[in-house]
Formats: sequence, C-alpha cells, structure tokens
Amino acid sequence: MCTVLIVHLVLLLSSNATASKRDISIYFSRTLLFIVFNALLLSLSSLNILALNKGLGIYNGLFNSTPISNTFHIFIFFISFIILLITSFYPRKVWSTENLSPKTFLLNTYIFNTKLLNKMADHNKILEYPLILLFVITGATLLVSSGDIISIFLSIELQSYGLYLVASVYRDSELSTSAGLTYFLLGGLSSCFILLGTGLLYANSGVTNLDGFYLITSVSEMKEKVLNLISVYDGTYINYSLLIMSTGFLFKVSAAPFHFWSPDVYDAVPTIVTTFVANIPKISIFVFLLEIVHYTSNYFSLFNFNWTITLLISSLLSLIIGTVLGLNQSRIKRLLAYSTISHLGFILLALSINSIESIQAFIFYMMQYSISNVNVFVIIISIGYSLYIYTNSNKEYKSLPEKHNSPLQLINQLKGYFFINPTIAISLIIVIYSFVGIPPLTGFFGKQMVLSSALDKGYTFLALVAILTSVISAVYYLNIVKELCFYKGDYKLNKDLENKSLNSFIIKKSTKTKIPYGWKNISLSANLSLSISILTLIILLFMLSPNEWLRVANILAILMFN
Repeated sequence: MCTVLIVHLVLLLSSNATASKRDISIYFSRTLLFIVFNALLLSLSSLNILALNKGLGIYNGLFNSTPISNTFHIFIFFISFIILLITSFYPRKVWSTENLSPKTFLLNTYIFNTKLLNKMADHNKILEYPLILLFVITGATLLVSSGDIISIFLSIELQSYGLYLVASVYRDSELSTSAGLTYFLLGGLSSCFILLGTGLLYANSGVTNLDGFYLITSVSEMKEKVLNLISVYDGTYINYSLLIMSTGFLFKVSAAPFHFWSPDVYDAVPTIVTTFVANIPKISIFVFLLEIVHYTSNYFSLFNFNWTITLLISSLLSLIIGTVLGLNQSRIKRLLAYSTISHLGFILLALSINSIESIQAFIFYMMQYSISNVNVFVIIISIGYSLYIYTNSNKEYKSLPEKHNSPLQLINQLKGYFFINPTIAISLIIVIYSFVGIPPLTGFFGKQMVLSSALDKGYTFLALVAILTSVISAVYYLNIVKELCFYKGDYKLNKDLENKSLNSFIIKKSTKTKIPYGWKNISLSANLSLSISILTLIILLFMLSPNEWLRVANILAILMFN
C-alpha cells in the first residue's frame, strides 16, 4: 500500500514538472483523491491477510504491517479523502431546477462563470499543493508502520517537511509565510530532540530495531525481580532516551507545555491548510507512540521512574492550559487550537495508562475526535464561502488581514448565521456539543471511556481534573452557540449581486443556448455539503449502531495484549 503511494508520488511529481498551466491544480487534486481512494481499498483488502496473524515485517523489519497499523492507515486515508474533497472541486455550484435538470446537465456541455464560483479558492491555482499533501500522507502512513528508529526519523521528517511547505505554500500571504517559518524552526527543534533520543538508543544498545529495545526492556525488568541476574544488561538508559524522544513528539502534536506554537500557526495559515495540519500529523504520531508505550511502560528504572510519567504530566498540563487559555479567545481558529490541546489531555491520559480498557478508549477517542475536528473545519470553510454574497458594516470585519484565504476569523462573525443557513448552523452546533461531551453524541462516549479507564487504574486526581476542565471548557464552546442562534446578525445581501443577472451557456449539437441565473442559483458545492452531512451524521447517529465501532476498538486493544 505504501509502495503504491510512492509510485503515485513519482508519477504526480513528473506530471507536475511538465505542466505549463497554473490553473489546473484542481485536476491534480482530483488525481490525488483517486490515489487516496485506491490506497484505502488496498488497505481494506489487506485486512483479510493480517487477520490470520499478528502482523508482517516489511523491508527487513524497517516497517511492520499489523492490524492496528492497517486500521489506522484506512482511517488516515478516510480523513485525507474528506479533506481533499474541499480542494478537488469548485467551492460553489450553479443550480436551477427550471433550466438545469440532471439530464440536461449530463448530456450537454455547460459553460459558466468560473471566476465567481472559484472565488476565495486560491489553492486551485497552486500546482504544488496536492503534491505536497501526498508527501504528508505518505509520511504519515509510513510512520504508523515504522518498526526501526531509522524508518521512524525518515517518516517523521517526510511528514514534517510536507507540513512546513504546505503551511507557507500561499506565497503572496505574509501571515502564511511567517507561520510556515515559525512552524519550520520549532519543528526543526523538535526533530533535534527526536534525533538525540534515537541516537542515544542506538549508542547504548547497538541495535536500531524497536523489537530489540523491547527485548532489552523485558530482560532488564526481570533483573529487578530476580536478584541472581546481576550480570544482565541494565536498560536504565532506555527511559531517559525515550523521555528525550517523546519530548520531540509532544512538540509535534502541540501538547502542553510545548503547545505555544500551535495557536499562532493555526490562526495565520489559510483555513484549508489548518484542516490538514491539525489532524493528520496527530493521528500518525499517537498511533506510533501507542506500541512504544505498551512495550516499555512496565519497566521502572532508578527511583521507580518511568518515561510515561511525562505523558501523564503533559496530559494534566494540556487539560488545564487548553481550557483556561481558551476562555479569553476571540478568534475562532485560536480557540480551536486550545480546544485541541485540551482534547490531547484526554488522549495522552488514555495512552499512558496502558490497559485494555484505556487502549480501547484511546483508539475510540482518536477516531471520534478526528472526525469531529475535521467536520468543524469543513463547516468553517463552508460558512466563509457562503458569506461572500453578504456585506457587513462592522469596521472590524473589513480590516481583517487575509480575508481572502480565511474569510471566517472571529467568533462574532458567526453572529446570527443561523438565520442565514440554519442547516450548516445546526451541524456546527452538533459538533460543538460533541466537543463538550453531551450525550448521546460520540464525544460523550469517548470521554466516558477515558475517565472510566483512569478510575479503574487509580488515577482519581487526573479524572477529576478532566471532568472539571470539561465543564469549564463548555463556556467557550457554548459561546459559539450563543453567537449563532441568540443574536441577530448585521449581514445584508450585497446590492451589486441582488439585481445582477449572470449568464451561463449550454452547448447542444453545436447550438449555444444562453441561460441566465442569479445569486439564488449559486449554492455550496456538493462535495462540501456531502462531507458535512456524512461527518455530522456519524457524530449524531452513533447511538443507533455503536457495536461495529466499539468492536473494532476492543479487538485492536485485545490484540495489543495478546
């Protein structure tokens, strides 16, 4: 499957180098959409092979294909497919039930004003955009399967370099370029920690394969229990090496106290880029950490210190910092950045407990939160696209920088949006309630599973902090609902579009027929509408069919312990 991605990457790179037009990026995005869908199908078919055993080693142990890695390959491809739908089609469509029936549209050539439909979609003019995303997706899938410290570093850097580039790919945007540079400098610092940790592991053991480290840890653990094994190799250094390496990964996922870069980067880069940066890297890194935590968390070195204690400390700080600092945010992407930090506290808590229940909670929470997070960004993008026909007298809105790339920046820009498009507003409310943890939405069950596993293992204090921060974070989440529904907005229809008649043409048997249309015939494209609908229904209707999702998480957790 990864080989298929690499082959397609080379082909896409070659076609990119020979392309002469700068306005065909949308077709490259559709090509990447097909590549990701093809990889998803291949991953699904390989699950039958992995069901017969616990996994397969690839390339002399550099990568491992296991049920857990393959399941998250499928999940990464699914999330990537949803995000790529945003950039693979025009953001708006023209539709008229009177003149443009499905039969007429499919059987004839239809010409319309692409400048209007493609407004605020500069990514369709950047030829390198889909190519960079393919680098990131390839790095993420390789990292999930990595079984050697060499492949770990190469995969994380392949993913990271793509993220640095995509953050600053909007060349004309000063904010995007600045955010990309910040991301690159701090990402390079985190890579130094990862490289130092892996270097110490190799220098003290002479092996690079992760199985070798797990074996040394197991033998060292026996030495602590059996007194006559004095001469057995001491693996104390593994704790400190993994501690240094985990610091680099906590930087990458923006967990506290290494979170300070994420609000600035999330807010400065275009919203379409933020959607990718905020989801794919976190999934791959946490799934990679899952196996390391599982096989090394039972070993205690000098003073009964284990490196996973740092994950618990980071979990506590993420819960507190993400909640408290999110209370005074007025910009919506900064708010979502602190919301992500708060949710990372739950993920790190489930990850560091390392029991069957906690791993099941970890897998379920990762999946449900990623779906909710992608959905909220798709909704924000859709709201920005839908407001282009409205004007507002608020001077603060007019002075916003980079309005073309991120039309929705402030929380109070949502004021009264329920009365403009109630369907999208209700979808946003459902996602927000899931973030809060209100039953019967998926967010409630994710938090309940994490808290239950924490209490079973005696982490009462952390569970109480998690409950308290969840209640406090409801303040800034419900403030968004208040802005949506309880205020009348100042938006007014643009007078230039109100009485303006636009022309489209249908060519039938060499005959060109003019079909006029107005602003009422322009709506959000089907790819945005379908993405929001599918993701929102997954969040909302989980109670109707919870068994399959929970069964997958349970089976994967049992496979880890057996």
